[in-house]
Amino acid sequence: CWNGNGTQQRIIEDVIMRIQDEKAGGVAIRTVKSFLSKIPSVVSGADIVLWLVKNLSIEDSAEAIHLGSLIAAQGYLFPISDHVLTLKDDGTLYRFQAPYFWPSNCWEPENTDYAIYLCKRTMQNKARLELADYEAENLARLQRAFARKWEFIFMQAEAQVKIDRKKDKVERKILDSQERAFWDVHRPVPGCVNTTEMDIRKCRREKNPQRVKKSVYGVTDDTQTQSPVHQSLPSQPVRKPTREDVQKEISFLNIQLDRHCMNMSKVADSLMGYTEQFMVYDPLASTIEPSNPWISDDMTFWDLEARFEILQIATLCLDDSFAHTWHSLNQYISINRLPS
Repeated sequence: CWNGNGTQQRIIEDVIMRIQDEKAGGVAIRTVKSFLSKIPSVVSGADIVLWLVKNLSIEDSAEAIHLGSLIAAQGYLFPISDHVLTLKDDGTLYRFQAPYFWPSNCWEPENTDYAIYLCKRTMQNKARLELADYEAENLARLQRAFARKWEFIFMQAEAQVKIDRKKDKVERKILDSQERAFWDVHRPVPGCVNTTEMDIRKCRREKNPQRVKKSVYGVTDDTQTQSPVHQSLPSQPVRKPTREDVQKEISFLNIQLDRHCMNMSKVADSLMGYTEQFMVYDPLASTIEPSNPWISDDMTFWDLEARFEILQIATLCLDDSFAHTWHSLNQYISINRLPS
């Protein structure tokens, strides 16, 4: 497991510092010339894989690639032109993450910070800062969720843009990529594993007091939850848990452990099967014969009703539905108040 373990993070950070130390045999970090531009402070994926093989006693390059991908998934290094954090043994260019954004700082950023970041990206007219499709969808969703405080978020983003414009061009380019990589870890591309998630039982077991929610952009706790106009009262001091509180928590966690849990794939298969089974009885999902005369020009329904044949068709449909589940029968009985 590569998430949330302080010892593992220290080992990874030690490896990262050794890779960046050129005087001690690390990888050469250089500026690469491309068409009409220069890419500062980068290293190729092949160089990183070669260093891992030589310095960590790894015999197989595939194992070195796997180890490097695990390190990249934590955000310690990242490709400069891709949101997917994996290591490739080729000429793909990578950059090392700033220590400020390392996972050992116990980051747990708020959605408000993510909204500020995305909003800031839209204000900068640079091709490399254009939002990906999933980021644009996230921005629209956050804008709806924070509609009441969006003006404040927009002001925070504007302030960040003004600060960034005062920095050197090369420094700004590096910081933009490092910030993007940070959010690729905490708000990954759909389909990628979120390495910052932790099992709730493990969180309870470790109960790390340092892992608290803090703002990436210096937004205070009050503004995280409400608009800057409404300031909350000072929080009350936290009461030390008593023995009874601990016993209640233990009982609650034991109950949660005994609960039956299903995989998401099984739940999805069950819902799909249920939908397919009863779709034929849903007039919104499938066409039922005879068609509704109120929304079509077919008069068959009225003709059948006049001859009382529509009751036979309805009875057959109900019989088929009752054959699938007792729930449908009980629901029909409760609605029509028939004796059970």
